[in-house]
Amino acid sequence: MLTPPDKRLALQAYEQVLDLIMSRRIAPGTLLQERRLAEHLQMSRTPLRDALLMLEGEGLLIRQGSKGLQVKSMNVQDFIENLAVRKLLEPEAARLASGRIDREHLDSLAERLAEMIAQASSSSGAPDRGDVRAIDDELHSAITEAAGNAQMAQIIRTLRRQTQIFDLRSVPERFEATCREHLAIVEALRDNRAEDAANAMRTHLDGVRQSIIARLTGA
Repeated sequence: MLTPPDKRLALQAYEQVLDLIMSRRIAPGTLLQERRLAEHLQMSRTPLRDALLMLEGEGLLIRQGSKGLQVKSMNVQDFIENLAVRKLLEPEAARLASGRIDREHLDSLAERLAEMIAQASSSSGAPDRGDVRAIDDELHSAITEAAGNAQMAQIIRTLRRQTQIFDLRSVPERFEATCREHLAIVEALRDNRAEDAANAMRTHLDGVRQSIIARLTGA
């Protein structure tokens, strides 16, 4: 079935605004001006309005009364609560995804993660943050899609997007740890060890939480 033109334009606007938010070209806390945003995207305000409603429904935009919509700012408490819900869902998604992800895809992920770990351990320093983020998105997306539960996948995607709004630039020490944790998940999935994959996902999410708390408390 073909997508109606109006819906296609709304989806196009959605992807463009989402990219602006995730890349922080529109900073958290920004009040959106619909007219200026429509001009920037070179599209009419009707599909843009539909796209903004979609993003509001996902919790990425917050309505501020007559002022309009504001890009959500994730504070520490929001981040910790978000991770708590992710810890309920993502280990189960990893368990369900075991045996359902293409072996060659997992081999490729494992190889790239091993290269990043080797780079982090060398004198050249930590891997590029963009590369770490990209493989993070690729792995988690593969897991949620393979889990076979569309409702769970949508909730996880929304939670991850909200998490990504939180500025993690202050914790570069997480880059190598993230790669090692992801590699443990990939290896468990590749060997079809469902419970190990779930446990590795829990370890990963616990590690993120603990490092954020440690950095913020100076521990």
